[in-house]
Amino acid sequence: MSTPDEPDEDQALPTAAARPARRGPIEIDVRIKAEGMRLDRYLALNFQEFSRNVIQDAIDNGYVLVNGKPSKSSHKVRHGDMLRIQLPEPKHDIPVPEDIPLDIIYEDEWLALVNKPYDMVVHPAKGNWSGTLVNALQFHFSSLSKANGSYRAGIVHRLDRDTSGVILIAKEENTHRELAGMFESRKVFKEYAAITSGEPDRDSDYIEGRIKHHPTDRTKMFVTTDQNDTEAKDACTYYEVVERFRGYSFVRCQPRTGRTHQIRVHLASVGCPVLADKAYGGCDHVNLSDLNGKMPGENDEVIINRQALHALKLRFMHPRIGRWMEFEAPMPEDFAGLLAALRQYRR
Repeated sequence: MSTPDEPDEDQALPTAAARPARRGPIEIDVRIKAEGMRLDRYLALNFQEFSRNVIQDAIDNGYVLVNGKPSKSSHKVRHGDMLRIQLPEPKHDIPVPEDIPLDIIYEDEWLALVNKPYDMVVHPAKGNWSGTLVNALQFHFSSLSKANGSYRAGIVHRLDRDTSGVILIAKEENTHRELAGMFESRKVFKEYAAITSGEPDRDSDYIEGRIKHHPTDRTKMFVTTDQNDTEAKDACTYYEVVERFRGYSFVRCQPRTGRTHQIRVHLASVGCPVLADKAYGGCDHVNLSDLNGKMPGENDEVIINRQALHALKLRFMHPRIGRWMEFEAPMPEDFAGLLAALRQYRR
């Protein structure tokens, strides 16, 4: 599960203006989507190879400058702020190539699109230093952008660990920065497939609910109705019901903003949490007996054991070719199996 220490879901990761080896200072130009974020949290998401304690010490000891001046952890960064950071050498080695199979949807000399499997972390961070998408990318591609540093080579945006689907990879720095700018200005269009517990009242609608950190659980987000809450961010998700079942729905969602856990939080806020989403739905798997009405027995099987959310489509203007391109990631086996079971037992 991702946490609020990570960038907003499917948002472009912050790119450093010049990110050399950790021995030298690093300069970052704060982007608009980080507006109002605490300095320590901003650095924590941008340097996930370091603990919060290391980042706090760097700020407290004057190794982090905001527009040329020392600052405090509670400082709220602003669009256009120039951060200059001196951090110690990371304790973990640079990610190494690992021969992990990848479903490559498209590739050219500038970028690639991959169908990320569920249960794969996008890039190395605390607790996940191997087996990540970055490790796999380094094995399969001879060139990857280092605009986000070696720990996140090629990574333009992110998906939750348990969200499968299409993810965009940059092979060189100029393309990377242009793609990041497209995400920033909402010129990349995304569509997700989700299976929910519960049925929306309408066949299609917009969910507009401001999202902020959960007050007691730092791994979660929630929708607040307080329009004056300065910590909350505006968020909008369009959904369309594809199929209805007894007590369940198959929907397609188009996030118009890119907040952390946005689709999951928004669907839960209207009484239709993503199925098998423990954080927002309370259960982390679906058994066959949950759908066919029979008592659980020895032959009962787990149909899906992760959140039923799949990044289905991605559409963007190719920054080098200069034309619109759209890519779709096929439904994974567990997602398709869940749909088949619903069609069989919940019509």
